[in-house]
Amino acid sequence: MQAWLLLAPALILLFAFTHLPAIQTVIDSFWSTPRGRRPAAFVGLANYARLLEDPIFIRAMVNNAIYAAITIPASIALALVMALFVHGRLFGLGFVRMAYFTPTVLPLIAVANIWLFFYLPGIGLFDQIRGIFGLPARNWVGQPATALYAVMMVTIWSQAGFFMIFYLAALQTIPQSLREAAALEGASRWTFFRRVTWPLIMPTTLFISVNATINAFRTVDHIFVMTQGGPNNASMLLLYYIYEQGFRFWDTAYAATLTVVMVTILAVVGIGQFFLLDRRTHYR
Repeated sequence: MQAWLLLAPALILLFAFTHLPAIQTVIDSFWSTPRGRRPAAFVGLANYARLLEDPIFIRAMVNNAIYAAITIPASIALALVMALFVHGRLFGLGFVRMAYFTPTVLPLIAVANIWLFFYLPGIGLFDQIRGIFGLPARNWVGQPATALYAVMMVTIWSQAGFFMIFYLAALQTIPQSLREAAALEGASRWTFFRRVTWPLIMPTTLFISVNATINAFRTVDHIFVMTQGGPNNASMLLLYYIYEQGFRFWDTAYAATLTVVMVTILAVVGIGQFFLLDRRTHYR
């Protein structure tokens, strides 16, 4: 009884602010949006049928798929490389670790504004570097061909340091005796990483990959600051489209439908990742 009393505050908050809104969102997806004195009406699957005929939704889904397919492995790979680099002996190790982790503690709105300055045509950092080689200026966030990839760079840069902390903690749990035994056997650093380090940090990789997948669908702050889904929906992501429908056009029923789709995708992908990687994960 005492244990349930201790858990009660957390369970109440979890149910009130997570489970209850989720259930209400599913219910709202089967109703129309109330307008003024006109109450909501039950429309069944009409909102879901509307999704299939919505070109912006389809574009947002394609963009999100590309966004996730690039940012997830790139963030994980960069985080692992940084963790391996700061795990060894290095002059100014504390400063380097702090520099890698700093983007994580910055508000994403501030990060987006910093990168907007980097992307400024003509005077931004990237165009200044291109100018050294005689290349013309380019509007990185104002062209459909580059807008989405410009946003991806911000995501990778901002979350890799956060994932690095988990990898660094995992690397520090590997016994030094394993490294010494591998050195005596003449194993190279690559062989030790492939045969020992990588299998032992697979639980951390599973945890990071699930979190990176969630971030790929729930991050919207930098889109709001940098592109607002443009130009011509080139950088439109699913969560930003939900924001537009719910808070700009006040179509709450359609926004609820989009939310149900997003949560379903995250659940399926997350469960799939868990069962796929869990078979290759060694917990001992």
